[in-house]
Amino acid sequence: MPTPGPDNAPTATTEVSTTLAEVVASERLRIVATLIRTTGDWDLAEDSFHDAVTRALTTWPERGIPDNPGAWLTTVAKNKAIDALRKIETERKATERHAHELTDTPEEETTMPDDTIEDDRLRLIFTCCHPALAMESRVALTLRTVLGLSVAETAHVFLVSEQTMQKRLVRTRAKIRSATIPYRVPPPHLLPERTAGVLAVLYLLFTEGYSSGSGSDFIRPALADEAIRLTRLVAQLMPQQPEVLALLALELFQHSRAATRLDAAGDLVLLEDQDRSRWNAAAITEGSRMLAAAEQTLQHLGTPPGPYLLQAQIAAEHATAPTAAATNFARVATLYAHLSRVAPSPIVDLNRAIAVAFSEGPDAGLALLETLNLDAQLGEYHLLHATRADLLRRAGRPADALPHYRRALELVPSDPERRFLQRRVNEASAHIGRKLD
Repeated sequence: MPTPGPDNAPTATTEVSTTLAEVVASERLRIVATLIRTTGDWDLAEDSFHDAVTRALTTWPERGIPDNPGAWLTTVAKNKAIDALRKIETERKATERHAHELTDTPEEETTMPDDTIEDDRLRLIFTCCHPALAMESRVALTLRTVLGLSVAETAHVFLVSEQTMQKRLVRTRAKIRSATIPYRVPPPHLLPERTAGVLAVLYLLFTEGYSSGSGSDFIRPALADEAIRLTRLVAQLMPQQPEVLALLALELFQHSRAATRLDAAGDLVLLEDQDRSRWNAAAITEGSRMLAAAEQTLQHLGTPPGPYLLQAQIAAEHATAPTAAATNFARVATLYAHLSRVAPSPIVDLNRAIAVAFSEGPDAGLALLETLNLDAQLGEYHLLHATRADLLRRAGRPADALPHYRRALELVPSDPERRFLQRRVNEASAHIGRKLD
């Protein structure tokens, strides 16, 4: 039976709001994913769930919070979907079929088998991340439908207007229908390549939160948190996929430093200068556990490490070192060399050169940079020029570093990085001036 509400209406409203927020956070994806599967209509699924939540806000304060709030929302959302389908004259036959699938059951007796829930959530995630969709469409649909961000919040991630984002989402859903993209988890022989696509979307979401790379919002912790939450869900649903576990570990290691990456004035703090006592120890512990599970699963499968596992191992070296000086940069450089073979990228090569510089000295890093010849690929990337400038500075060559700092300053996209590079330019200029005096 429902829990009776207290006589004090404001208290009842507060209790309802708190309970409802918790249920929405835990059950929204399950319910929406099932409604999408059974109705085939993404907008209807989201609208029906929203209507159920709205009804709860008016019903629960009067009748009490149900014993099983998630089941109550499921039933009401299903009934809303049935009613909507029955009103569509041209879809009468489909309505009868869907109505049969969505059998109306008493509010307190609705149950959803765990395997069905998990299948539906995975179906939704894999559909949102289908390779037939453009990457920006995958990310937008994942933010909106899987994570439940509003259209306005999703638009903010892409720095576009709410109207533009709404149109993009409509086009994406239309393509899913017109291209008959299947609402399913891929068969086993397609799972590895399709899982890689899902992980790419998840890591892109996390990276946008970890370092948005433009304007004043250099770090967006809430978005990184959402990406981690979704990655954790996928890891729970696919515990035998080492790359999924490794991605979660990687995100946790990186995000553990969020509170120390900017100072009180909003200025950039380099990894070597961060206060490690303020790093999130719980995130590092969980990351270590996920990485160990990924490594054990990989060993059991007898397969070589993938790119996320190698990156997680690199991140672990930084996250678990008691001091910057104690970091095993030789192993970091070796891992980057391995990563460059598994997933070749000029960014990986750049990071490898940095690790070599910290392991063998700045001149060794500069020599590797010259060998790699990254300018053709990263000539417009500010961190290439900033890295070269920093290694020259560490090598005691501020005059040579200055033009590279200035070039990095011309290209840098974020305000905290811009202020940091300007300070480096000023320091190098002052040093040269003192030598000339």
